[in-house]
Amino acid sequence: MNKIIPEKLKINDEVRVIAPSRSMGILSDETIDIAVKALESLGLKVTFGKYVNESIDDDYNTSSIENRVKDLMDAFIDPNVKAILTVIGGFNVNQILDYIDYEVIKNNPKILCGYSDITALLEAITAKTGLVTYYGPHFSTFGIKLKNEYTIDYFNEMLFKNETVNVSPSDEWSNDLWFINQDNREMKKNDGFDIISEGLGEGVILGGNLCTLNLLQGTDYFPKIDEDIILFIEDDGFASSNFLVEFDRNFQSLIHALDKEKIKGIVVGRAELNCEMTIDKWKKILLSKGLGDIPIIINADFGHTNPMITIPLTGHALIDTNTKKLEISD
Repeated sequence: MNKIIPEKLKINDEVRVIAPSRSMGILSDETIDIAVKALESLGLKVTFGKYVNESIDDDYNTSSIENRVKDLMDAFIDPNVKAILTVIGGFNVNQILDYIDYEVIKNNPKILCGYSDITALLEAITAKTGLVTYYGPHFSTFGIKLKNEYTIDYFNEMLFKNETVNVSPSDEWSNDLWFINQDNREMKKNDGFDIISEGLGEGVILGGNLCTLNLLQGTDYFPKIDEDIILFIEDDGFASSNFLVEFDRNFQSLIHALDKEKIKGIVVGRAELNCEMTIDKWKKILLSKGLGDIPIIINADFGHTNPMITIPLTGHALIDTNTKKLEISD
């Protein structure tokens, strides 16, 4: 399948916010207001899907499958919409995959960005259409009032410019509950990427939220990549202190699904604090799979901590641990 790279954003472009997973109804008015103003500061016009606030299920906080699909398809069909942002993640976006008109998306390619549970939607669309999708901030992520410059800068670098993005570590990071108190951030100094295996590697980017990506195994929605691969993977803190064993078996499952020889590098997003991960624990997981002499970086700026980069799925990545270089492009 031929790769389709969506057009880059320009000043005055319209961005549509949709809720294919949890509803925007769970966000505070303050978060929504900050997010809209942050996107407007980039020169973008923000509009919302018809059903973005709807929730018919208290367990999942989602709209119906029909209405979630309608907002998604309306955004792709509308010629004024140049990019689509998901509100937030959740647990059940894979419910809608069978009901999407992938031919319409293929004929109306545009930017789609989100992370976490949205991995299933991103990778499914990429697998079915060839469209490059983006693992990056939700609409809600733009609702962070303070210390969000790194996230916005990398969103801008990836989605407004036709250039290779050189990824440098953030100066500081956080796993705080910013949405409870926007003015009291708990930031930690970032000492940069941790390299647990040296080397040089480049290839096509595959990844996202690991446990969600694995839900697609054995389906038509799992990406089929015949080229060399660079994995960008992360997982949330849902498993808490059991994170090591959960990540390990999910990672092993992903390795089983791929041609091991094609994996030329791995970039792992920073784990949440409640996961209690250490460098030694990461080594136990990542160095035990017989992947050979490939570069492996951990504690990169993406996943369920802040800030985060924007990653083009099926884009291109280069890792060179000797020069501490990490480059991505779509």
